[in-house]
Amino acid sequence: MAARTKARKLALDILFAAELREEQPTAVLAARGRPNQDELSEYPHAVRLIEGVQEHRERIDELIATYATGWTLERMPVVDRNILRMGAYELLWVEDVPDGVAVSEAVALATELSTDESPRFVNGLLARLQQLKPSLSL
Repeated sequence: MAARTKARKLALDILFAAELREEQPTAVLAARGRPNQDELSEYPHAVRLIEGVQEHRERIDELIATYATGWTLERMPVVDRNILRMGAYELLWVEDVPDGVAVSEAVALATELSTDESPRFVNGLLARLQQLKPSLSL
């Protein structure tokens, strides 16, 4: 498994835990860093994703809520919501990750970790954001 793929899984794990604990992702990251510092230093992209999602979460959630046809943010499974946040962050703010890679990696996570309907939903929403990217104010 590629390093960035592992980093995305690690970031998703921390974002998911933070939401369940109602804590800031960076606080969960810091707590996890103490016993697992080697794991985090091995995957700097995970830290970048966690910090980026936290920094841009309000705008990311606004975009997801706006373009998630038929779904409110609250109704989405927690794992899907965090996959979308991470995918949207990579798609819109991380310039060294190609758009197609950001979308396909998010879809792969949804395929592996969520419901049967989730990959299509994640793909559709992120593809829409990718299409609108030039016109979105970030």
